Amino acid sequence: MKFISTRGLGATDKSQAMDSAEAIIRGLAPDGGLYVPEELPRVPADFAAQLAELDYARRARRVLSLFLTDYTEEEIAGCIDRAYSGKFDDGRIAPVKQVGDKSVLELWHGPTSAFKDMALQLLPQLLSTALKKTGEKNRVLILVATSGDTGKAALAGFADVDQTKICVFYPDGGVSDIQRLQMATQKGENVAVLAIKGNFDDAQTGVKKIFGDEAAAKELAETGVQLSSANSINWGRLVPQIVYYFSAYADLIAAGRIKAGDTVDFTVPTGNFGNILAGFYARQMGLPVGKLVCASNANNVLTDFIQTGYYDRRREFFKTISPSMDILVSSNLERLLYHLTGDPARVAAWMKELNETGGYDAGENMLARLANYFWAGWVDDAKTLETIKAVYEEYGYVLDTHTAVAWAVAEAYRSKTRSDRPMVIVSTASPYKFSSSVLEALGEKAAGKDAFAQLEALEEKNPVKAPVGLAGLKGLPVLHKTVVEKADMMKAVKEFAGK
Repeated sequence: MKFISTRGLGATDKSQAMDSAEAIIRGLAPDGGLYVPEELPRVPADFAAQLAELDYARRARRVLSLFLTDYTEEEIAGCIDRAYSGKFDDGRIAPVKQVGDKSVLELWHGPTSAFKDMALQLLPQLLSTALKKTGEKNRVLILVATSGDTGKAALAGFADVDQTKICVFYPDGGVSDIQRLQMATQKGENVAVLAIKGNFDDAQTGVKKIFGDEAAAKELAETGVQLSSANSINWGRLVPQIVYYFSAYADLIAAGRIKAGDTVDFTVPTGNFGNILAGFYARQMGLPVGKLVCASNANNVLTDFIQTGYYDRRREFFKTISPSMDILVSSNLERLLYHLTGDPARVAAWMKELNETGGYDAGENMLARLANYFWAGWVDDAKTLETIKAVYEEYGYVLDTHTAVAWAVAEAYRSKTRSDRPMVIVSTASPYKFSSSVLEALGEKAAGKDAFAQLEALEEKNPVKAPVGLAGLKGLPVLHKTVVEKADMMKAVKEFAGK
């Protein structure tokens, strides 16, 4: 399978199409676009039923082999084993729990207690293997912009990985205390963590600007350094996420909650559109998915786009209690636009217009296409807190703030559409990552308590104990304290690359 850019590189001149290993090393296409498969694979009707008999690792092998056709079976199996074996606190890796009339896909049992581990434990293995396969001699410098979870997951995955360095930027004051401590205490000879004075979109824009700076790329190359990304703009980050949609469906079959072929809806809390896009890919491959319900917080740019066909980032930015979704520029939407139009020139024009004016109108035709696949809604912080409380009181189950957004939007979807299809809530983080807000929702005082006192207080309410990786942060030295202006991101990268 070959990979091409959403903006056209490799689409007409096939010599510029990439194998998956090359696409994973590069991260971003030279024309500024994102790598996508030339064609999406299709699975047979009984594919998900076959997966029901397998564990998560073997399910991942079956799905990934459809995309990573230049990797051998042994290479894929090795990457998966190194990524998941012994690193998750639940042997099922991504278990599905029944909570009332909904199924909750728990994606937070990895080392950093967020769904990003599902991909970012695997991406370093895929990249390391790709470097060997292609004979690449340069060191790869991974640049990451994070709204909270991606940063720590990427740091944990890439720390001390041969032939790599990783530099993470996060918005100063824009992540939870636990998220900040997770990043600031990260050990590793090859890691750098920098807060920037700005929000996540500033961090993401800065990273993209660095990738687009040809002079800087040449300067770095002369020192034996090549840039790549661990954000979901990298195909190697996105493809592992497709697996858990198939896995969740297979678990529902195995549990007798559905029969093979039944249609299932998924509600996904999403900001950068990567998580829900993986569900779109699974649907296009043949997984019986009805609607992909896009759940947003007050930064509801995606909800507006799905409902109107107009993307407009020129709006007030809100710091919410679901900070990993505090995003106004959703990078992975570009991939969706490409797949729905098949027209890289139009996609490039929309992205140019977004960059220059802050918005674009995709038109009525696009609006109709979006409606075939997606439904969207959003809730504010008050509704998020109300939902955490209601679910806890009724079921004894503790939601994190992002999953609560999804739960509330799923309820609205069902109410407005009268859908009676089985619903899977994609749960993206442990509630302990956001203890302060969760405690507030449950009527407990969090003010004045440090992050670890909050963990202990939440443990008294939650039948599930705090993850070791979070509780174990207590007492660790803070190794990364640097704060930079967003205009100085390039300078910081060059300094780190030269160390």
